[in-house]
Amino acid sequence: MSFPNALQRLTKNKLQISIRESGDVTILDLRGSATIGDGRYLLSVHLRKLVAKGVRKLLLNLADLMQLDSSGISPAIGTHVSLSRQGGSLKLVCPRGRVQDVLRVMRVADFIPIFEDETQALASFELQAYAAA
Repeated sequence: MSFPNALQRLTKNKLQISIRESGDVTILDLRGSATIGDGRYLLSVHLRKLVAKGVRKLLLNLADLMQLDSSGISPAIGTHVSLSRQGGSLKLVCPRGRVQDVLRVMRVADFIPIFEDETQALASFELQAYAAA
């Protein structure tokens, strides 16, 4: 493999995070790879900053995430625990392929809600707020 091809592959797989909002839910669109190293660190920093700013409803969109390992999911798990203690929540949406396999093997769905589509996931935040009232 030539250097330009190797560099392109590394850049393509690097974790990229876009942040958007839908009502009072903050959505992080993850693209690339959330694995040990930079990907894990970047996700951790974003999640900590959002929680520090008072965000209490987080949705991680995994539709374009190509690779995930236990290190990559750990910031989401820690944030889920922290938000749960503060009356908030973190949920996952649209895991595909290998990412879905990792989540299943790690039994993440036993403690973090996972949804197939964004509309369903967003509605679950409203149902949760209604049930708490």
